[in-house]
Amino acid sequence: MSDRRAPEQEEPKDRSDEPSLKTGTDPLELIEQCLASFPEGDARQKLLYKLRHAVTLSEAAHQQRELEFKKVSEVVAKLTAPANRIGTLLDVPGEGLARIIVGGAEYYANVDPRVSSTDLKVGTQILVNEAYAVIKTLGYDRNGPILKLAEAMSDGRLRFEQEMGRQSLILQRSTDLVGVELKAGDEIRIDPSYRVAIEKLTDRKTHRHVLDDPPKVTWEQIGGQNEAIAGIRKAIEYPLLHAETFERFKFSQPKGFLLYGPPGCGKTLIGQAAAGSLAKLVGESKQERTSDTDKRPPVTSGAFLHVKGPEILNMWLGESERMVRDLFEQARARRKDGALPFIFIDEAESILGTRRAMRSFNISNTLVPMFCSEMDGIESLRDVVIILASNRPDLIDPAVLRPGRIDRKIKVGRPNKDAAAEILKVYMTADLPLDPVLLKERGGEPVQAMASLVEDIIESIFRRTEDNRLLSIRLRSGQSKVLYRGDLISGAILASIVQRAKEKAVDRTVQSGQPAGLLVEDLRDAVSEEFREGEMLPPDDAAEEWLKLLDHHPEQVVGISSFRRGRRTEERPVNQII
Repeated sequence: MSDRRAPEQEEPKDRSDEPSLKTGTDPLELIEQCLASFPEGDARQKLLYKLRHAVTLSEAAHQQRELEFKKVSEVVAKLTAPANRIGTLLDVPGEGLARIIVGGAEYYANVDPRVSSTDLKVGTQILVNEAYAVIKTLGYDRNGPILKLAEAMSDGRLRFEQEMGRQSLILQRSTDLVGVELKAGDEIRIDPSYRVAIEKLTDRKTHRHVLDDPPKVTWEQIGGQNEAIAGIRKAIEYPLLHAETFERFKFSQPKGFLLYGPPGCGKTLIGQAAAGSLAKLVGESKQERTSDTDKRPPVTSGAFLHVKGPEILNMWLGESERMVRDLFEQARARRKDGALPFIFIDEAESILGTRRAMRSFNISNTLVPMFCSEMDGIESLRDVVIILASNRPDLIDPAVLRPGRIDRKIKVGRPNKDAAAEILKVYMTADLPLDPVLLKERGGEPVQAMASLVEDIIESIFRRTEDNRLLSIRLRSGQSKVLYRGDLISGAILASIVQRAKEKAVDRTVQSGQPAGLLVEDLRDAVSEEFREGEMLPPDDAAEEWLKLLDHHPEQVVGISSFRRGRRTEERPVNQII
């Protein structure tokens, strides 16, 4: 046998100088190590560079796929997750707890600690998860039914009356509604679950009749009504300027005025001037509080509520009465805010007409008692001032005009020659441009020339000639009277005459391109056009409208005929109007 020796065991080599290869290392790191182990210029480095580039692209594509997969997974998770329910927060009984209503059922739920306690307001919408835990607040719902408040209870709860046949509701206030002053009749929006009153809505009619700017009319701007102005100033200003004297005589201050007379004679202007003057006097008066028990706030301004009678009338049963009640509520609310309210009702006979004993329904049968009851709740002019204006005071119910309600009746009559001249001077001031020839003929001074021009126009209007005839009336006594232009003149007609004359002067200036001034012919033609067009005169067969223009008592007039060009004069019988 041949002698075979076992191979000699080789001793391990020292590999400390070789780069270490760790298992699980990133492929790019391994490639970098390989590149570092090869000497420069080795052909294998080129292959390793290509491999590193391929691995880099592969990893980038892999990361992009993972990112897209993650997004898709999140979308799928959201689409497949159960929907969160929306409820209403009713109460916060303790920290981390909430009493909620979801789908008509109440729950005593936990609150996510990440939800701020300041956001947990009663009445707000909340988001709950599957465990009915509050995870988010959504704020107040901007929608919901609107109810009128019947009573604000002493414990803060609110009682609402619903339609006939439906039960009343008692609701709690939302967090933002706590401490808000509410009164019966306010419109309140509630949450759709009918559990919480959310917010108080501004009444749509709150500023319906209130003028944004208080009246700026002064007594000096009203001409030709000295007697009427003196009467109303004496009635409303004396109690304030001489309060101690009135208190010593225990004189009760008036709270209502009636301005009556033909249309266009300045009733509205006098009412506005009275409102502005009285508000200023009361605001400046140092004796606003007559006693220590006077709880009314001091007057700082005036509020003018201008109401046209026909706009209160409504076809729906009870709606007109509600509008009268709301009108007085607006006035009282203004008084609480420190303003002295003036209720000026024009065409008062249209809503406060005489009540008739008839079986059929008449709106005056219910509207007049409502107005009287509201007036009885007013103490004096320190609360609310009522000013009525009417062309036909004989048609206003006597219960409204009795003492204690409408205390003063002041007639605003048609102007005479002197009063008409004063009115014209208000509109024809010395700064208006006059024709140079006219100015020279009238003395050269604008003031003197304008005064002379006013005098000529007044003479032409009040001249009793055949051309100036307007109307013939027959009285119950059998007497017949002819009325001329001067008998039916008014401040509105005089203002319209001046406006027509100005239009003629403006038209001449525009046509000629040269400045032009007023002429005597402009005013004379304006007078003729004003009466010829008959804008101030009603139709011949409208007897009731004619009665508004006359200073005679309607019951004494039995026949009317007008002098109109182009027609035969006929007398129209007048039925007695009560």
